Amino acid sequence: MKMKKSIFLVMFLVLALAITACAPGAEEEPAPSEQPTGETPAEGISATISVQVEADWREYYEQAVARVMENHPDATIELIETGSFDHLDVLDATDVTNEDVADVFAIPADRIYGLSNNEALAPMDAMAMADNVGGFGNYDEGLGGNFNIDGDYLAFPMNIETLVNFVNTANAEVKGIDLESEIEFTELGHVDMLIPAFDAWFGVSFANAGGIELLGHDESGQLYSDMTKDFSDLNDQQKAVFTALYNYWDAHYSAGTPLWDENAAWGYMDTEFSTGGQNVIRLEGPWSTGSLSALAGDGEDLDIIPINQVLVEGYPLAHWKGGWGLAINSRNEMDADKMALSQAMIEEIMNTDYAIDFFKATGKIMENVSVDEYLSSDLSETDKKVISAVLESYDAAPARPLFTEWGSVWDTWKNGLLSWSSVNPGSVEEAYDAMKASFEAMMMNY
Repeated sequence: MKMKKSIFLVMFLVLALAITACAPGAEEEPAPSEQPTGETPAEGISATISVQVEADWREYYEQAVARVMENHPDATIELIETGSFDHLDVLDATDVTNEDVADVFAIPADRIYGLSNNEALAPMDAMAMADNVGGFGNYDEGLGGNFNIDGDYLAFPMNIETLVNFVNTANAEVKGIDLESEIEFTELGHVDMLIPAFDAWFGVSFANAGGIELLGHDESGQLYSDMTKDFSDLNDQQKAVFTALYNYWDAHYSAGTPLWDENAAWGYMDTEFSTGGQNVIRLEGPWSTGSLSALAGDGEDLDIIPINQVLVEGYPLAHWKGGWGLAINSRNEMDADKMALSQAMIEEIMNTDYAIDFFKATGKIMENVSVDEYLSSDLSETDKKVISAVLESYDAAPARPLFTEWGSVWDTWKNGLLSWSSVNPGSVEEAYDAMKASFEAMMMNY
């Protein structure tokens, strides 16, 4: 009897343990999956990524790849050679899983919201990366802050950019234009300074000089545009600058130049900027240094001055605080090794030890490198003038609007200005009404 009781007790204990083991609450928790941390493993990474690169950048990128591979010999980094905008066109037409879309790629700052809305970008540990790269002051107050969407950093600063004034000094001497002091736009001849104002990329220099908000948010967060006001309701500054823009068009229209022809304008400007032509000052970006230098006596007749040295009715021309970033494809977000390798590649591309080589290859200016470092380098005097003018112009520029809706301004502005040559407005009020109609139609969408 005693033996039976002992056997029964053992069987009861075994059954109890079995039941406990099968209970849901007693299951062993699975080992946590490895998540991206933003830190590059010290022992090296074994992963494969692709990196978008433009043809002119390739040699610099290949050198950056080699430096990354020294620390991560088991990694593979493939370069996809394509233009930055062409690459974004492929992404827009397909999705992030397309193999032709790189794991690391360049984006202009104004595309950040659209790409974020499409969930195309992976959040990165930008603050840790900024510490590794170095040279940043207040990261969030610079270009890096523009890439922070709802607390996630979706790109890392690549370069800052804005427009500057290129000058043909030989033509200036013939025209008797003093380049050492402020230059009043309305006192120049209509060819002395050429601006393709129908293109909003250049036309915003007038809008910013006039304090004209083409599309913005009011205090309640609602979208508005100054261009839907009646001309009589504009303030004196806005009226003065818009009138100067109208008079500029009228002078070219009367002279029969092709400056308001969106196809012929560019060749016309090149011809006139050449040494011996009628143009002295041309508003352009630093990426045009090579082509404009060739037109200006192979650089012998070229100078560069800040955009705000030219005034319109006393108000300085101003472009934007523009820039580009390097982003990571969202398909890598849950792959810690790919994320770490992508971040390591971005850090090496933006290695400030190679800032001069980066500029030589890309024409891009790093935000986190001082002007003194550029000026004390072996860059040409022309390149140094460009960098100085860009940095001065950038400091004086307003922030670039990055919200998605601003994209509708491009065609609205262009169509309104190009219409002048068709309707031939006889007064600034008539010209403004044509623009107002374009912007009113745009605002119907919001």
